[in-house]
Amino acid sequence: MKATALSAWIARADAVEYALCRRLNRGAAFAIPRRIFRLASRLGDGVIWYAVIVALPLLYGRAALRPAAVMALTGLAGLVLYKLLKHTLVRERPFMTHANIDRAMAPLDRYSFPSGHTLHAVSFTVQAVAHYPALGWVLIPLTLLIAGSRTVLGLHYPTDVLAGALIGLALAVLGLSLA
Repeated sequence: MKATALSAWIARADAVEYALCRRLNRGAAFAIPRRIFRLASRLGDGVIWYAVIVALPLLYGRAALRPAAVMALTGLAGLVLYKLLKHTLVRERPFMTHANIDRAMAPLDRYSFPSGHTLHAVSFTVQAVAHYPALGWVLIPLTLLIAGSRTVLGLHYPTDVLAGALIGLALAVLGLSLA
């Protein structure tokens, strides 16, 4: 593919992604969805995952120590990986690039790609539910809300969320092979 054809394809892909981002971001204009997604986002800052890691051995005994430790390690690996990617790829957040995207919540850092919230939500949820399926009814909807919140709140593009989910899934598979 020649450079001009590639540039044209990227411009079209960016336009489609912007349109989807803008459409999802309109949900933040309504008070109830905005509150729900803000809460999900705050939980995804890490608090809920620290609580899950601590709670697993309390709920499931000594057998949960190894899965909890592996989850903590994959969480640290995810943190290092997403920070490295963000500072290497330096993709500005949608609300910074597009005036029509409303920032419905302050971001934790400057750059957009990939979504660290989604990365960790997917990684921890997949691992926790693989070991303890009964947690799925709580963690799966929470993970979907966290992932959705990133675009609705104007903090990420859909591809940031998708990339975060795929990286989180890869980390979860790695974690499950270690646990």
